[in-house]
Amino acid sequence: MTEQVLDRQTEAELVHWRLAAAGLADLSMVAAPEAWQALEDYLQRRVRGRLREVVAVLVSEAEALQRKLGEDGEAVRAGVLRLRTRYLQVETILDFYGDAVNSRTNPALRALLRGYDALAGDSMAAVLTRVGIEPPPALVYLDGGLGAAILRAGIRLWDSSHPSPAAAIKLTRHNLAHPTALLHETGHQVAHLTGWHQELADALETRLAPRSAELAAVWRGWASEVAGDVHAFAQAGWAPVAALANVVDGTTEAVYRIGFGDPHPFGFLRVLFNVELCRRWFGGGPWDDLAAAWQRRHPVERAPADVAALTRASLAALPDIVDVCTCRPMAAFGGAPLSALLDLRRVSPAALHALAVQAGESLLTSAYLRRREPLRILAHLSTRAVLDPGAAAQHQAALLAWVTDVGADATPARRAA
Repeated sequence: MTEQVLDRQTEAELVHWRLAAAGLADLSMVAAPEAWQALEDYLQRRVRGRLREVVAVLVSEAEALQRKLGEDGEAVRAGVLRLRTRYLQVETILDFYGDAVNSRTNPALRALLRGYDALAGDSMAAVLTRVGIEPPPALVYLDGGLGAAILRAGIRLWDSSHPSPAAAIKLTRHNLAHPTALLHETGHQVAHLTGWHQELADALETRLAPRSAELAAVWRGWASEVAGDVHAFAQAGWAPVAALANVVDGTTEAVYRIGFGDPHPFGFLRVLFNVELCRRWFGGGPWDDLAAAWQRRHPVERAPADVAALTRASLAALPDIVDVCTCRPMAAFGGAPLSALLDLRRVSPAALHALAVQAGESLLTSAYLRRREPLRILAHLSTRAVLDPGAAAQHQAALLAWVTDVGADATPARRAA
């Protein structure tokens, strides 16, 4: 085979990937125009602008290779293979955001997700604005499965030049009307931007080391997920505990299973840690019944010996762990503890009940209250179905209607009015 034949083949391959890259520039092929229009203006500009930028870089790489045709055949061939890999990376991230945006083609879901966008933004702003960090925009989307997830804003997508344009947060269908996992995921974003998770890991290791080096190392490894749980608790009180228990529930074998490399505490310990947060700040309450049920269903004696030993050591250390998480001054928070930035007692059941009583019927209808107390109202509404399961359907419908109103408040027309 002659060099000319190889060069023609390489050129044909390059043309294929160059045109494919150029085709990615049409974002109406990524998500429907009406779905893009359903995003808040700033979020739409931010996401579309970043995606166009990523595609433009890819097209530029292809054009640079085109200009090198006829020079060094092997170098161009290697460049085509790199371009192919780059294309697949760009396509993956466009598909991710496209799927997230396309979930808004249904008008009712579009309105609801706009409300969750606003609540996620409120959640991040509650901490970040206090420490001088601009909160990123949030893009909430719906998907299946058990647990929520986040692609953090600012995280590098595949190299140092392509940061993610928004905090893209997955909510699961089964928890759409009990959405406190949203506040766990925004906690990951807050921890990422402030460095809290790293500082928390150091602090947990230091506090627990006198008890056991193994215990200290294990909880250090769980610090990022602990931070998410603590953030959710600080903004919604005990509401996240019931939702969490539904997600991590299972057989006794499952709730004591430690996954290799899993940054989450195993299910039993994670639930009991969240219960300890409630006990430390609120005293007794419905979380005690939840803890009793879990301990009855999943006695420590039925766990593997090594996991049982870790469980007992951790349960004894939970007061220390909660103290580190909520009361220890953190450089991430300007030298203050989390409990100084967010008054945890304002999300106690008593405080939320007082808010509901004082507001009366306006709790669900007042635009002023939606702007002033969005997270506390969300926390209150998220517990009603748990406390009153006989009327759970009505309570969930009321929550979803309220979140939709939050989204309506965020529309450009409503803000202009």
